[in-house]
Amino acid sequence: MVKQGVIPDELTKPFYDAANEEKLVIQNCTACNLLQHPPAAACRKCGSGDNMEWKGMSGKAKIYNYTVVYDTPIRMLQEDQPFNLAVVMLDEDPGIQMYSHLPGTPVDQVPVG
Repeated sequence: MVKQGVIPDELTKPFYDAANEEKLVIQNCTACNLLQHPPAAACRKCGSGDNMEWKGMSGKAKIYNYTVVYDTPIRMLQEDQPFNLAVVMLDEDPGIQMYSHLPGTPVDQVPVG
């Protein structure tokens, strides 16, 4: 079961719909070819609001840093403690950094880099 702690709005719904299907999509500006995350109504580089689309990503990333969470106040994650929480840089654009729980990676066995 997918655990989702946010309620998507019109802007973020495509991102979370894809995540619920175990896919990763990122906003792409077709005017200047900028990938951006988090989602925004307009491109943060050229300002275009009419040229934003969702682009599928490979899901591959490099681990920048991580921590192990032993005591979270987030109820929906408490049964999974302890768990990894990593900052990852997407292979398609290392400037895009996201959080990941690194599913399938044992606690404290995170291959950084």
